[in-house]
Amino acid sequence: MLSRPAPGSRVGSLCSVAAAEPAGAHEERAGLACSGGRAAVDPGRDRNQAPRGAPRPPAAAPALSHSRTLAGNGPTAAGVGEAEEPRRPPLHPRRLPRPGSVPEPSGMEPWKQCALWLIHCKVLPANHRVTWDSAQVFDLAQTLRDGVLLCQLLNNLRAHSINLKEINLRPQMSQFLCLKNIRTFLTACCETFGMRKSELFEAFDLFDVRDFGKVIETLSRLSRTPVALATGIRPFPTEESVNDDDIYKGLPDLIDETRVEDEEGLYDCVYGEDEGGEVYEDLMKAEEAHQPKCPENDIRSCCLAEIKQTEEKYTETLESIEKYFMAPLKRFLTAAEFDSVFINIPELVKVHRNLVQEIHDSIVNKNDQNLYQVFINYKERLVIYGQYCSGVELAISSLDYISKTKEDVKLKLEECSKRANNGKFTLRDLLVVPMQRVLKYHLLLQELVKHTTDPMEKANLKLALDAMKDLAQYVNEVKRDNETLREIKQFQLSIENLNQPVLLFGRPQGDGEIRITTLDKHTKQERHIFLFDLAVIVCKRKGDNYEMKEIIDLQQYKIANNPTTDKENKKWSYGFYLIHIQGQNGLEFYCKTKDLKKKWLEQFEMALSNIRPDYADSNFHEFKMHTFNRVTSCKVCQMLLRGTFYQGYLCVKCGARAHKECLGRVDNCGRVNSAEQGTLKPSEKRTNGLRRTPRQVDPGLPKMQAIRNYTGMPAPALHEGPPLHIQAGDTVELLRGDAHSLFWQGRNLTSGEVGFFPSDAVKPCPCVPKPVDYSCQPWYAGAMERLQAETELINRVNSTYLVRHRTKESGEYAISIKYNNEAKHIKILTRDGFFHIAENRKFKSLMELVEYYKHHSLKEGFRTLDTTLQFPYKEPEHSSGQRGNRAGNSLLSPKVLGIAIARYDFCARDMRELSLLKGDVVKIYTKMSANGWWRGEVNGRVGWFPSTYVEEDE
Repeated sequence: MLSRPAPGSRVGSLCSVAAAEPAGAHEERAGLACSGGRAAVDPGRDRNQAPRGAPRPPAAAPALSHSRTLAGNGPTAAGVGEAEEPRRPPLHPRRLPRPGSVPEPSGMEPWKQCALWLIHCKVLPANHRVTWDSAQVFDLAQTLRDGVLLCQLLNNLRAHSINLKEINLRPQMSQFLCLKNIRTFLTACCETFGMRKSELFEAFDLFDVRDFGKVIETLSRLSRTPVALATGIRPFPTEESVNDDDIYKGLPDLIDETRVEDEEGLYDCVYGEDEGGEVYEDLMKAEEAHQPKCPENDIRSCCLAEIKQTEEKYTETLESIEKYFMAPLKRFLTAAEFDSVFINIPELVKVHRNLVQEIHDSIVNKNDQNLYQVFINYKERLVIYGQYCSGVELAISSLDYISKTKEDVKLKLEECSKRANNGKFTLRDLLVVPMQRVLKYHLLLQELVKHTTDPMEKANLKLALDAMKDLAQYVNEVKRDNETLREIKQFQLSIENLNQPVLLFGRPQGDGEIRITTLDKHTKQERHIFLFDLAVIVCKRKGDNYEMKEIIDLQQYKIANNPTTDKENKKWSYGFYLIHIQGQNGLEFYCKTKDLKKKWLEQFEMALSNIRPDYADSNFHEFKMHTFNRVTSCKVCQMLLRGTFYQGYLCVKCGARAHKECLGRVDNCGRVNSAEQGTLKPSEKRTNGLRRTPRQVDPGLPKMQAIRNYTGMPAPALHEGPPLHIQAGDTVELLRGDAHSLFWQGRNLTSGEVGFFPSDAVKPCPCVPKPVDYSCQPWYAGAMERLQAETELINRVNSTYLVRHRTKESGEYAISIKYNNEAKHIKILTRDGFFHIAENRKFKSLMELVEYYKHHSLKEGFRTLDTTLQFPYKEPEHSSGQRGNRAGNSLLSPKVLGIAIARYDFCARDMRELSLLKGDVVKIYTKMSANGWWRGEVNGRVGWFPSTYVEEDE
């Protein structure tokens, strides 16, 4: 029996917006495959990393294998990382080892023995930070606090212990979801493992760590249940345990005081990554032996052959579903059951019968010259996969239910499977294949682009690649939104007196405990709030559920900080205001800690920026967040508005549709009211019937330079619009156009006119870099001569560097770096608005150049200079970065997997996402997200972004 302290050290619960998650849990949850939601991980640092500034761990034992176990379902976003969608029963638990590979627990404190037991159960890797000499009980408490690993533990001990539909794998921003996970674990302990309620801790004992000793005691009792003992793993604690009564008492305060990086792994969960991927690969390879081999020296031909052959095999698979399953089962299923299971497969069959013919014709008869156009043309026809992906999870659930309740259908399914493929694949297996396939096209084209050398062919194929990337991102966002809708449904079911659909309030931004006062009253009321894009639901907690007290329409409010409250420096004293725009009575919210206040402010500001984004009323428009019931493209970039609800913005005047990041580039509203249209201001003129208005140039729009005169002949097509008169040398702001259009739309910045002009009458404008202030950068030295630079570096460690303004050459820069105990100097060349030190690698800004060479050796330009830019000279000599480098310790900073350049703007929708501007240099930290999202950093900001919005530097 474990000794534990009396539960006297209780404190108020922690508002989970602070993320109940230590740094980056995805390593520790290694292999968590799920179907219940996005991963509950912290993408900032791995959970087995020490807190910043912590002592370096001892050499770790070899990591135990830890493949994903919270059983996944359905398809994976092949090549895009982890896919999210339909569920299937959990995989079998991982084979659990007998003790031996991890130190024996005798003489240890019970919490350390608990950690080792979790390692033996394959819940934690063997080198997790709880095994380090410097480990504290706090490390284990943080690791278990969201309940995800506890649910994984039960599935490891016995398959199917947990219904994965009840698990939320990205709960950090939600106290509600964390507590729901913990309660799911506790329920399964009773129902599956035969434990008594009196043996269990309460949910808040773990979440608020108000009684972590009771948590350890419960896990000890779990380790001694017959189910756990049957694994052969030694229970804990041993008789030689060290008493640890006192160590739990300070945990609640420590949890409150310790900031956890809010970087959880949104999209780390894979839906049946193994099963879905394996079924697809098996199908594609089924007839590989009968295919002619590609010449080894012509990889491009192999790529073309793979595109053709896999499309043929996939089309056969769809036809097989239609012939061997749909037709025979029609008389066994009701119309509703039939539609639920097979969704829109007949439409998919029709599309792919045509697509496979066009691909075959292009590759075999036309030397693949029009292959790019085939994919561009089919993008709009393939968006029907959005409907399929939205329904495939329900399809599999329906199929499972029907098979269990109708014996005749179950037998018929087995018969159909034998006829279709000798029983190798069930209908359940085959239903995941379409989602696999639609997420392969951009990967196949990516390889083809890589091995295409002809410039024109390469440019054309890149257009097709962009189209298929856009399609993949659309499908991934549909799956991601399905996860969000499941969360919203859980909120809806748990809030009493809520008579409005939560779906109408937009996406959830976070929830947790807070204290509220109105501005005319000073009594603080304890409340639990659910923050969405458009509203705040204020609730009072009632046991495991909530009672709705008020709904605050955020469209009527603005946010304001109350800095005076920060000086009180006590719990629940950190406040901010919600002020009514029309001057009605406002509210003040009080947070438990200063960090929680910061997070709440950020989340409220993000919600308000979604309601009232920048440029929402630009060019006379009135854009509002909107749910589009049909697949819709952005008016500006022509890319799809992704997801299933609140996909973008709609102008309530003219009906224009756009992404959040594109609002500032939408043409003038087509329905400007008469008062706005009536009279031209003195500074405005009309030429050829066009309004000319002096305007501030949008720096985000591409600029072209006219290389010849154009006065309207030949004229653009009537449906396009009026011609744009230009003269050689004019600068034209490009508003719309693609590589294959004869006419583009633009604005002549000289005359202010808008119209259409021949695409061959312009060339890209030479880039003129804007003056940039680098003085705040730790590497920038300002104006400095070589000798002074050498003096700065002489006593510094190797790879310390600075960037200086060359005093003799106005406007030019140089890098000075210490290498092999000598100062070396590299001139940074500028030409045509680009910066470079090697001809084959050019950058749009000095910042981009420095960022790139932080991760790539300078030997690209100088063979003898094999080092990266490691230590900015302004950084203190004994900073953690330099100490870590000298020790070879990379544990305290995320590993950079690569560098990418943003190809498009992207606006974050919540605090987990990373906004991008076209041209941003992005450090890539994680590619493990199934929904096509990667995690990275731009200018010190870390978050998730769509992988299709960047181009990785090779």
